[in-house]
Amino acid sequence: MTTTLQSYIAGRWIGQQAAQQLRSAVNGQPVASTHAEAIDFAEALQYARRTGIPALMALDFQQRAERLKALAKYLAANKETLYAVSAHTGATRADSWIDIEGGAGTLSAYASIGTNELPSGNLVHEGPAFPLGKKGGFAGTHILVPRGGVAVHIDAFNFPIWGLLEKFAPSFLAGMPCIGKPATATSYLTEALMRLIVQSGILPAGSLQLVIGSTGDLLDRLEGPDVVTFTGSADTAAKLRVHPNIVRQSIPFNAEADSLNCAILAPDVTPDDEEFDLFVKEVAREMTTKAGQKCTAIRRAIVPHQHLDAVAERLRARLAKTVVGDPSREEVRMGALASRDQQADVAERVATLLKGAELVYGERDGFSPVGDGVSEGAFFAPTLLLSRKPLEHDAAHDVEAFGPVSTLMPYDGIDEALALAARGRGSLVGTLVTRDPAIAAKAIPVATAWHGRLLVLDREAAAESTGHGSPLPQLKHGGPGRAGGGEELGGLRAVKHYLQRAAVQGSPTMLAAITGEHVRGAAVRESDVHPFRRYFEDLRIGDSLLTHRRTVGEADIVAFGGISGDYFYMHFDEVAARQSPFGKRIAHGYFVLSAAAGLFVSPSPGPVLANYGLDTLRFTKPVGIGDTIQARLTCKRKIDRNKKDASGQGQGVVAWDVEVTNQDGELVASYDILTLVSKKPETTSTPAST
Repeated sequence: MTTTLQSYIAGRWIGQQAAQQLRSAVNGQPVASTHAEAIDFAEALQYARRTGIPALMALDFQQRAERLKALAKYLAANKETLYAVSAHTGATRADSWIDIEGGAGTLSAYASIGTNELPSGNLVHEGPAFPLGKKGGFAGTHILVPRGGVAVHIDAFNFPIWGLLEKFAPSFLAGMPCIGKPATATSYLTEALMRLIVQSGILPAGSLQLVIGSTGDLLDRLEGPDVVTFTGSADTAAKLRVHPNIVRQSIPFNAEADSLNCAILAPDVTPDDEEFDLFVKEVAREMTTKAGQKCTAIRRAIVPHQHLDAVAERLRARLAKTVVGDPSREEVRMGALASRDQQADVAERVATLLKGAELVYGERDGFSPVGDGVSEGAFFAPTLLLSRKPLEHDAAHDVEAFGPVSTLMPYDGIDEALALAARGRGSLVGTLVTRDPAIAAKAIPVATAWHGRLLVLDREAAAESTGHGSPLPQLKHGGPGRAGGGEELGGLRAVKHYLQRAAVQGSPTMLAAITGEHVRGAAVRESDVHPFRRYFEDLRIGDSLLTHRRTVGEADIVAFGGISGDYFYMHFDEVAARQSPFGKRIAHGYFVLSAAAGLFVSPSPGPVLANYGLDTLRFTKPVGIGDTIQARLTCKRKIDRNKKDASGQGQGVVAWDVEVTNQDGELVASYDILTLVSKKPETTSTPAST
């Protein structure tokens, strides 16, 4: 008796009656069934809006990042539960690693992004603010805030775990509750993931709901602040994009669709070069990893005409060594397709491709999956095709067989190779294998117009390369045209996709109050207590110190030159300096920086623990011998990262705005200093005696 999968809606599991039966991709045995009960999507959305949004907004960016970090650790600790279920999808252990540990790793990456790149609170200031008037009393800037809507994530069958988590992480960080809808064929693995998430108790109520089966009228019920993301076929993406309610409500829609990604072997590479084997290895790996069921897989291998036979021969030899079969067997390197339906679809598309191509390697070459019961599985032979006239063969650039299938294409000259790459009409990723930087410099800007990500592979990069087909949390995932025109991942960019941007105008004082950051020109607070003497909790945005003055002498320049070893002529050559645009000797910029620190630093031990960086440093006007400088230090931004040092003392990050001016009140240097600042010591009370 198979398990009936359940949806997780409005804080409870729904589904008792079996509906569609889902079978193992390895042996065809039943694994689970979807549930027959209809989902009340009005209830799901109401729960997300009334429970999920308030629960998420009760936390800030930093606190949500902590939840992501905790969830990543929990899933990593319970990964074997997921590996056991993943085997039914036809994935090898290595394939499942990409999905399971790659998914947990993406949560960790976004936890780090939240901790290091987002502020405390729920507003991002996309500064700096800039003046809009002549007197400095009117300024403008941009802010990002949570949208106040629900994110609906519709995922593909090939990565049931990573596909959900890579969308969930940035939307959760942005404060949007999510409704995830996995592809039905492998939804039993996503359901196993969801059970672990619910079991962990880490996420606030309403943060994530799971739909098994149809989305019903879910898209009809969405509103303007909501967001829809989709991963899957280009055809389905095109249909969803024009859904009447999505169009009517102007609901943001992000698509990441299948594409005919390519790899180009540059004309400078010969069969004797290490890069030649790197190209062959990359193509073969992308054909066989996840049985070629990757939206980033190499579908078109574009090679110089003179090396076509050598590439074909080495690919044949490598593919012939690939053991296909039950992924639980140690010797197996490629598993099955996700389902028998997928197997039939790939076979049909290969037949279409063969009308304009020839078979180089495939089922006829002794294909025999190993393992018990594999005859009922969804296995497909690694299949290498050759299109000898790719400029005349449209199918090779239009038809994607979503399995272990790739087509060789010869070219004459790099311009023709780039033209063939562009025939895919938009790809998620492309690879250029070359030894020549000049070829890379010419080809990559041209290829960029049709690709979302580009890998330039040579022997230097190979040792650490993550490969053609591996999206990374820090880099954009998505592509133009056929690839869907969307963007996922890309570090902080992904979080910003789920936030609402607005321009704000007003006085600097008002902008500072709104953004939670000091804006130059805004009112400041000065007191007898040096800002560096205040604990993190006691510091307020706008706390400021105007220092005493210091006149710069020739001895300062000579001494700094001796200490630093910087004897640049503008500091020491009187004649050359007079002939320069400045007309005089000037102080080192870094002397001005150091002298300003001497003016504003409080030397005694105190709450400020360390200066760990400078941002936005600009030397705006030269400082000459005899000039007098003064600094203003202002608390600009505070970030409570909820961290403690080795002794258990809490700390936060404070950014200080520094303005260095001369005797005429002119700005000579401008920058932000980043410091770690202690929180107040925790006090322990002594229990009263009884």
